Amino acid sequence: MTGAERRAALEDIAAEVRACTRCRLHETRTRAVPGEGDHDTEVLFVGEGPGMNEDREGRPFVGRAGGLLERLLASIGWQRDDVFITNVVKCRPPGNRDPEPDEIAACAPYLQRQTAALDPSVVVTLGRFSMATFMPGVRITQAHGTTRPADPETGALDATVFAMYHPAYALRNPTVERESFEDVASVPEVLLASRERRRVARHARRPTPTGKTDDDHPTSTTHPAAPTSDADQLSLF
Repeated sequence: MTGAERRAALEDIAAEVRACTRCRLHETRTRAVPGEGDHDTEVLFVGEGPGMNEDREGRPFVGRAGGLLERLLASIGWQRDDVFITNVVKCRPPGNRDPEPDEIAACAPYLQRQTAALDPSVVVTLGRFSMATFMPGVRITQAHGTTRPADPETGALDATVFAMYHPAYALRNPTVERESFEDVASVPEVLLASRERRRVARHARRPTPTGKTDDDHPTSTTHPAAPTSDADQLSLF
């Protein structure tokens, strides 16, 4: 998918989200919050759902939790415009309650399509509901700061999932806030490792002149990429 195609796909999804009536959350929303960010990024951040400020503005992470997310990104030299940010549910649950399973299910196709369009190298989950989507069956107290390969059914082909606490929770707990800064410091290295893993995986699936993939040729070898500087490797671009 070209950059223009990716942008168009994400804009189409956003338009559908803004008009969505798939679940009860549309009845109480002010604005739906599809997500925003760099259409060509390699890193997708996925939170839980919009809060009061997000509901008013139609943008993700614009309240106090958003301020912490921006500080977390700044600590590794990134800005929010360098990544794409969205949520598991696109409309605010009343009173900021937890999203219900049927509400998450109703929004799931939007998130899957966004993920597939972006084709990120890394998906950073923020909080337990996002983590449960990409890392089912684990506890956030054990999984934060760790990675696992993404399930292709989430739309993330060959991506690496990295779990973090939700910034809103970190704001209420100084220990968790400190751990969040420690966790996010690993994201550039996770990105670098994921790039290489994707390169190898996609090279193995590349058709050969015989019409077979490299996986069909056990003796084939993968040649390393030309060396680059650490700064280039850790860049988002």
